[in-house]
Amino acid sequence: MFVTVWEYEVRPGSERAFEGLQGADGAWVELFRAHAGYLGSEVLRDESTRRYLTIDRWASAADYDRFLEAGQVRYAQIDSLGDALTVTERRLGRFETP
Repeated sequence: MFVTVWEYEVRPGSERAFEGLQGADGAWVELFRAHAGYLGSEVLRDESTRRYLTIDRWASAADYDRFLEAGQVRYAQIDSLGDALTVTERRLGRFETP
């Protein structure tokens, strides 16, 4: 299994919109589901800040890379929506299970 992990600081007052965008019924998951190898996503919220982590699971790094290439246009559109809701965005890494 392959996992990408992102960290976000959400703008004050944008928490619900961010959770909607990233959540199980949000635009990101809708896009991911259209591509082979997508296994699921998780959104975690720090209980004392506006910091979130997202964890996206794929069958392999190759599946994720194919998604990135094929979904470029829609990816950029959704990413711009997220940019309006966040102060910072940082990829923490690309991980594979040993």
